[in-house]
Amino acid sequence: MLITVFRPTPREHLVVWLISELCVFIEYRFIGNVYQMMVKILRQVPWGRAMLFLLLVWLIFIVISIGFLRPDHQNQQQNQRISQALRDLQSLRHQREEINKLLTEYNSGLSLKQDEKDALLKSIQDKVADSSHIIANTNEPAENNGGGKPSLVYERVRRRLYMDAEEMWFFVSGQIKQLQKKAQTTAPHLMPLLNKILQEGVEHKRSLLKDVDRLSEVDGYADWRLKEAVELSDLVQRRLIHLQNPENCEKSKKLLCNLNKGCGYGCQLHHAVYCLLVAYGTQRTLILRSKGWRYNRAGWEQVFRPVSDTCTDFTGHVHNWPGHPDSEVILLGIVDSVSPRPPYLPLAVPKDLAERISRLHGDPSVWWVGQFLKYLLRPQPNTVNMLKDAASKFNFQRPIVGVHIRRTDKVGTEAAFHPVDEYMEHVEEYYKQLDLSKQVTTKRIYLASDDYKVFAEIKNKYPDYEILGDPQIAKTAAVSTRYSDGALNGLIQDLYFLSQSDYLVCTFSSQVCRVAYEIMQSLHPDASTRFRSLDDIYYYGGQGIHRKVAIMSHRPKSSDEMDLAVGDIVGVAGNHWDGYSKGRNLRTNQVALYPSFKVDDVVEAVDFPTYTQVPLTAKPAT
Repeated sequence: MLITVFRPTPREHLVVWLISELCVFIEYRFIGNVYQMMVKILRQVPWGRAMLFLLLVWLIFIVISIGFLRPDHQNQQQNQRISQALRDLQSLRHQREEINKLLTEYNSGLSLKQDEKDALLKSIQDKVADSSHIIANTNEPAENNGGGKPSLVYERVRRRLYMDAEEMWFFVSGQIKQLQKKAQTTAPHLMPLLNKILQEGVEHKRSLLKDVDRLSEVDGYADWRLKEAVELSDLVQRRLIHLQNPENCEKSKKLLCNLNKGCGYGCQLHHAVYCLLVAYGTQRTLILRSKGWRYNRAGWEQVFRPVSDTCTDFTGHVHNWPGHPDSEVILLGIVDSVSPRPPYLPLAVPKDLAERISRLHGDPSVWWVGQFLKYLLRPQPNTVNMLKDAASKFNFQRPIVGVHIRRTDKVGTEAAFHPVDEYMEHVEEYYKQLDLSKQVTTKRIYLASDDYKVFAEIKNKYPDYEILGDPQIAKTAAVSTRYSDGALNGLIQDLYFLSQSDYLVCTFSSQVCRVAYEIMQSLHPDASTRFRSLDDIYYYGGQGIHRKVAIMSHRPKSSDEMDLAVGDIVGVAGNHWDGYSKGRNLRTNQVALYPSFKVDDVVEAVDFPTYTQVPLTAKPAT
């Protein structure tokens, strides 16, 4: 007869020892109490139920014991899977760093030849494919990754969580600050408590925003977002190249625009974007007339690449907008007086791309404008060298916050005065939020202004900050010297570094600030939340109505609040940054305040040409 000798493993020795020690402990410490308890149970409960109860307890004990005594090979397999997962995680982090580096290089805005861009694009696609292969090997259920891309609903809900958290804090902090003003004179003993609530409340807000932001890192779609950002941008750029470089320039229909407009640099850039948007919508090659430009008499092409490489002039009769479908050349006037208004103006996005843009980005219209600036602001080699020299001189590094302080002729006419402390309050909050995710050793800002005095003021008041920027640019931005070659180089430099920053603090009443924000969108998959405006919400001069739809009803609590029904369309006028926004209810025509969180954005999807001649994906580089 074969006798099998049971040889317990060290783990089994440990479990048996723990059970025996537990039994001894119970016997000597609790045996009396247990005995008395069991007597009471047996007296109160019929024998059948008592035995069933004891049997159930014993079975639970057996199941738990068996769980502890699982065969070693299962534990080894589990440990191997954990080890593999850790190795995969480390590999994914390495891949993500490489992809981000390549994406930054691809979207840097500095000159790259087409074959270099194609090679970079292929490198990014290969890296993303490698990351996707790692993710696929983790044996996650297929329903968790949605076929490789997130649903549109998921992305909207994720972004709305972030917005709701911010709007909730705007409301809470706004209400407490109102109480503080009243308490200073009527109940000063409450001030310490109110200050404590604000200090602890903002920490709760930071923690919540950190967790919401982490969703985009751990949900498995980060690589898709990088890949989609590159491919969608590349598609739009190839369409613009196709439009602006027709096979037969003589026969192609054209849209004529004069660059000179009676306004500043940011306004003129937006004018050029407006022209190119209408050219894209009408499928007409844009001819941008810039000789005698007030910022550079030699023209646009002295600092930026031509809007077309092959079609830069026109012949034939020129018709004023809107002309006729068969008009060879149409002259487009400034947006302020154009009639009829083209349907392609912001906040419109092309219907054939609207879902892709909405899935990728939190503000589709800003992303769309950013792509046109990306095409227009391709620098000439001399501009590239100027920016590289400036980056080297400043030792431009991240993390960094771009701060744009607009003063001079704007204050008192188009915008209110904001002290530097108000700007720096939001800069400091950014770094406190960032410090929850990574250690910040140096706090730095890139400062741009048309008032050179703010440089010294910030350096004196905030000695713990590294201040990048050039006060001489601020001096050339003065009204008397604004339209010169030196001033133009300074504006190009400020816009470049503001857009390259990780976060923007500025006033959206300034066109320069809005341009920097728009360019920033072309450098990241979604940079829609990387700003803090001290006054306006984002807008585009000459835009169509900014519509939002009510997703919750609201009954006014005071005479200055709006009555809202679910489905109402509101034309937004602005956000008061205290939990409330102002707008017009298009159903009732009432202009009033409403809780910002009770509405959601409307994506203005408009019929643009679909450019079927341009393939959806670029040909792989050979």
